[in-house]
Amino acid sequence: MNDSIFKAVTGAVRDAGEIIREHWQQEKDVRYKGDIDLVTQTDLAVEDALKRSLAAIVPEAGFLAEETASTHVPEQLTWIIDPVDGTTNYAHGIPAVAVSVALWQEDRVRAGWVYLPMMGRDGELFTARQGGGAYLNGEPISVSKTETVSRSVIATGFPYSIRHKLDEIMPRVSRVLAASQGIRRFGSAATDLVYTAMGRFDGFFEQDLNPWDVAAGWLIVTEAGGRVTRYDPGVSYALGAKTILATNGRIHDELENILQK
Repeated sequence: MNDSIFKAVTGAVRDAGEIIREHWQQEKDVRYKGDIDLVTQTDLAVEDALKRSLAAIVPEAGFLAEETASTHVPEQLTWIIDPVDGTTNYAHGIPAVAVSVALWQEDRVRAGWVYLPMMGRDGELFTARQGGGAYLNGEPISVSKTETVSRSVIATGFPYSIRHKLDEIMPRVSRVLAASQGIRRFGSAATDLVYTAMGRFDGFFEQDLNPWDVAAGWLIVTEAGGRVTRYDPGVSYALGAKTILATNGRIHDELENILQK
């Protein structure tokens, strides 16, 4: 991706985040896609705005977007979009809300943007291009240097099916909680991933996420010097995999082992 296209997409992502900022104080029009899975008019407005702007920048690319996706499999050239990652947070006025955009080309994510519009005066915009490093508001970022899980703060999240999977999920959470300095649960996988990329978190694990939840953050963690796999020892992460484990790399094997017990 050349600089002019990257700059244009960055502007489009910021503009999409401005919709969230504009809607923040308005009454939320909330609908339920499932028992606890929400969608608002803001999700739809942001997704529509991104589709229009990105189609103008790269007309040949398709879309895999949360609110309109009919598949979880990207085409050869695809924009992967989560318009409001953390919709439940948004509906409750909690600022851990992200716009996530990734460009998938052939067999991998080539570029990623995660914008947290409600964090700070101008928001926090994380970006990465394959082989080009990771950035926060234009400044380089890197993962933490923490060497052990006992000194680590670990993020996690729960799938919308949590009520039916407590026996599967909670033992892992308990083991990580006992082994680490603490667990944080923001309710936005995109936020968890970029916070891992810049060292606010030392690691993140979750299951049953969708491609749009993680595509951009996956690249940003990797470009910041981190490591991303599945829970299974030595198994690389693939888009749509059941589990994801992202860390600074230094604690990866230890945390992986804890999740496997």
